[in-house]
Amino acid sequence: MSENNRLRILRGMLKLSQQELARELGRKQGSVSDIERGRNKVDGIVELLRLRFNVNPVWLKEGTGEVFIRKIPDVEDRSSGVPYFNVAMSDIEKTSLNEFNEDPEYYVNFRPFNDCTAYLPVYGDSMYPRYANGDLIAVKEVPNTDVILWGEAYLVITNSSSNAMTTLKLLFEHPDNSKIILRASNPNFRGDTIIERKSISALYIVKGKVTRTHI
Repeated sequence: MSENNRLRILRGMLKLSQQELARELGRKQGSVSDIERGRNKVDGIVELLRLRFNVNPVWLKEGTGEVFIRKIPDVEDRSSGVPYFNVAMSDIEKTSLNEFNEDPEYYVNFRPFNDCTAYLPVYGDSMYPRYANGDLIAVKEVPNTDVILWGEAYLVITNSSSNAMTTLKLLFEHPDNSKIILRASNPNFRGDTIIERKSISALYIVKGKVTRTHI
């Protein structure tokens, strides 16, 4: 079975039309259609599918292994869970959460997000209504900053060339591929922030949120 047929099967498993899958990946419908018809390879969307739907790249390209990566270990097999840091994002001054020296306040074992890097609290209303003040967000590190799901929320840590800021924003494509648009989801917070892609020290996609009543 060819990779274009596997993409068609995958789309059926996800119950998405070509247009819907393209929209989820931030691509035009024709890009999915061209792959399914054998005109293009899947290489251009493999990482997007892995990031968005946890698709196994080996299965998609070679047809071996499971369709989806087993991303969520059983709670019983994870001794502690995902660390929660009770700190404002603006106070994170390191280049990544891996260098963050604060001790976790506790660990969260919430199965849907057990593949994440950390939980952080949301302070302020710039991302309301998507994320409200007091929510806990689960973030997962994105190792390849060239693969971004446009319109999704990310925790962005930048170096000094972008004022060494740490912020939670929606990311959008800029006409200049070397730049990225950062935007609040709250319409009361107008104005975009534009940064150089190379100024990103670390990038974390927001996989979801929980309230304190869930933990």
